[in-house]
Amino acid sequence: MNIILAQPRGFCAGVVRAIDTVEQALEQFGAPVYVRHEIVHNRHVVQTLRDQGAVFVDELERVPVGALTIFSAHGVAREVERQALERQLQVVDATCPLVTKVHNHARQYAAKGYQLILIGEPGHPEVIGILGQVDAPITLIQTVEQVRALDFPADTLLAYLTQTTLSVDDTRTVVKTLTQRYPNIVGPDARDICYAVQNRQQAVRELCAQVDVLLVVGNANSANATTLCKQANDSGTPSYLVSDGSEVDTRWFTPEMSVGISAGASTPEVSVQDVIAALARFAPLHIQTLPGREEHVQFRLPPGLIARQ
Repeated sequence: MNIILAQPRGFCAGVVRAIDTVEQALEQFGAPVYVRHEIVHNRHVVQTLRDQGAVFVDELERVPVGALTIFSAHGVAREVERQALERQLQVVDATCPLVTKVHNHARQYAAKGYQLILIGEPGHPEVIGILGQVDAPITLIQTVEQVRALDFPADTLLAYLTQTTLSVDDTRTVVKTLTQRYPNIVGPDARDICYAVQNRQQAVRELCAQVDVLLVVGNANSANATTLCKQANDSGTPSYLVSDGSEVDTRWFTPEMSVGISAGASTPEVSVQDVIAALARFAPLHIQTLPGREEHVQFRLPPGLIARQ
């Protein structure tokens, strides 16, 4: 079986920073360290950190007063920040800097009197955080049909924002429809969509032209992993989302197939290797890596933590 690995795949700089934040907090302050929600959307990562002494909670009420608490990479609403202050929690904010950038844009537009439109996935933690970062109302949309249903007067001051982990192609279509309907609408540069999302989607686009089937390694609650899977299926390449090798179904393949493998931005490489090991039990493998963009982005740890030497 011919295996072609996407390049790039797996961890992005924001995820590396978030995981390093929890590990460094444990090393610096000792267990337990409390983390509001999953630090990233990957159960293997979460379990590994849990084994090291991290305690994941859904709400801050479960955190002892004054305890060290980490906010996840997805960001939080101001109400959560207020609750943390009331409980006198020692907060370390692991929000991805690219998500923080969206928060800043939202506040800047709101301060100038713009009505805000957010292109995002309802219920996603990043979207909940963005919606709760400004006092002004924000209209949440996801599709071209929802754009067409908007009823803002033509002279309304409008600005749009985007969830960082969406499909670049889908977002581009929604933004195009928005600008056609409201020519004076303003928004951030298209490059503000997460660089890692764009790179992984481009790699999958190139990979689908060379393989019979694609495996995307990641969890079902990871927006960028599920988007990669949808992108492949939409292009006509059968695609399956698996969290590790235990979920690989040999009925998807024949030994002569070319199989592509990619991974969401919150997926550790060990999970990719576990999928490869599962395939190796099915057929002898020839493994190659697709030439692609190398990523050298690094983010500093949040204030209050000492970087490893």
